[in-house]
Amino acid sequence: MNRSTLLLPIIVMAIAAVMSALFIVDEREKALVLQFGQIKSVHEDPGLYFKIPLIQDVVRYDDRILGRDIQPLEITPLDDRRLVVDAFARYRISDLQQFRRATGVGGVAFAESRIDTILNAQIREVLGSVTSSEILSADRAELATRIRTAAATEANSLGVQIIDVRLKRTDLPEQNLDATFARMRAEREREAADEVARGNEAAQRVRALADRTKVELVSDSQRQADIVRGEADAKRNAIFAAAYGADPEFFDFYRSLAAYRAALLGGNSTMVMAPDSEFFDYLKSAERP
Repeated sequence: MNRSTLLLPIIVMAIAAVMSALFIVDEREKALVLQFGQIKSVHEDPGLYFKIPLIQDVVRYDDRILGRDIQPLEITPLDDRRLVVDAFARYRISDLQQFRRATGVGGVAFAESRIDTILNAQIREVLGSVTSSEILSADRAELATRIRTAAATEANSLGVQIIDVRLKRTDLPEQNLDATFARMRAEREREAADEVARGNEAAQRVRALADRTKVELVSDSQRQADIVRGEADAKRNAIFAAAYGADPEFFDFYRSLAAYRAALLGGNSTMVMAPDSEFFDYLKSAERP
């Protein structure tokens, strides 16, 4: 057996030992070097690092911002109108040593379970202190900020930074939808009936005002017409009186002609009179005014 044959296994073992002592941390992760479960070093910057083979282990954690969808949660606001809230959170591991001490071998799975518990508690507390109208309004963003601030304080003990919390959906429970829709329909119908009643009342007021104005206008017009008619009659009588006073004989003649014109129109009823009736005095008299 030659010398090179003996050196080859040694070289292979040496290379394997060197390779097992090297590890790479990329820009997307952080790494802990553990020795018998104890933290020996923390590597948060990307690069090539060394560890003691067989004695030390490397545990890697994601250094990116992670997302966590919270299971839909039923909450009861101040007005006792139950809502189902669907939320999500964004977080990252901020303190790697604290995170390892808080989660142990459970790692991210244990941390996310604790984050769920923290967020559920804060969602119930914050949304339970306001009405459903506030939750469903534009103020929802401010409520989400309150939830994030409170949750971030508790999550610090895990070595986790809560970056953002958002409320994706806030709906009524399925069993309450029909009752809620019926109540909303009844409220809208009541409001419509109120509007119709107010409209009818306003219409009646307008009609009453119009009728009163009509009566006043007609009465005033009638009064003015009576005044004008009376004045005209007075002028006519004055003219007749003046004419009669100027020539009574001519006035009698004129009035007789007017009577003849009215009496002798075609289609009038038949009149039977004596030939010597006073009605025909001016027709048989030889004298004329």
